[in-house]
Amino acid sequence: MTDLVVSAYAAATGAYVLERPRSERFATFAAAFDERAERARLRGLGIRYVGRSEPAFPPLLGAIHDPPPGLYVRGEGALELLSRPAVAIVGARACSGYGRAVARTLARDAAAAGLVVVSGLARGVDGEAHRGALDAGGITVAVLGCGVDRDYPASHAELARRVAAEGLVVSEYAPGVEPAPWRFPARNRIVAGLCAATVVVEARERSGALITADFALEEGREVLAVPGEITASLSAGSNALLRLGATPLLSADDLLGVYGLERVAEPPRALEGPGATVLAALADEPAAPDQLVRRTGLGPAAVAVALTELELAGLVALDAGVYRAASP
Repeated sequence: MTDLVVSAYAAATGAYVLERPRSERFATFAAAFDERAERARLRGLGIRYVGRSEPAFPPLLGAIHDPPPGLYVRGEGALELLSRPAVAIVGARACSGYGRAVARTLARDAAAAGLVVVSGLARGVDGEAHRGALDAGGITVAVLGCGVDRDYPASHAELARRVAAEGLVVSEYAPGVEPAPWRFPARNRIVAGLCAATVVVEARERSGALITADFALEEGREVLAVPGEITASLSAGSNALLRLGATPLLSADDLLGVYGLERVAEPPRALEGPGATVLAALADEPAAPDQLVRRTGLGPAAVAVALTELELAGLVALDAGVYRAASP
């Protein structure tokens, strides 16, 4: 009998089980458990199961001190994706426009270079990390804190569909298991466990992203943090990681260097929306952000996000508070 019986028992009892219990209750459950029928039921739901003792179980995840009994998996990607070089990109749900832009750009560059981008499908930074990987035509893996058949949050159902079209949605929890507050910190160890490095984009002092970073540090994995404004509460947690010795992440090159990779030069993309408007406003003359607000008619927040995206894309440069279009 394989690891599936342990996962099925956890789902049936609502207990958090990592090893085979020695209780009479488990013995009774295991004696009645029909693994062949359960695997057939999962296949009917479009779900695969890979147990901890199976060769396809991702080795990095198996190396953590409390790996799950197995993973439930849905999506069109091969199980081998879970063993490929991967980076976790995590951060605040209620992130800033800057955080969204940075998460998406980092994920896009990481995926373009061949890394699998792993995150938790949550609102904010997580969602932008998945979207950035998809923007690059890359692979991303979403790790859930509930049953693998659930799209959580429901507002990310379409994003989950896009993730599963080429990548994978995974969970240690069986179909039908409801979300619960304690399941999400447990989920975070899997996000970190699948990856050699974890990036924290924005995080408050008690953010769940810091739990993911703590798991990574405990396992001796690399942790990188994006510096933020010292007066912003959204940066308090990520800046604290830097104080504790996390690697500052100032560009995608800092991340890719951990894996011995270089950034892939992307073909020029047709700009649209605020980014195109701001870049056009800088074509003839450099300007400060407040001048760009007046020139473009855009709001300060829209200009700030556009400048972040343009700077990360190498299309504008900042010098002494003034932005100028980068030389071709």
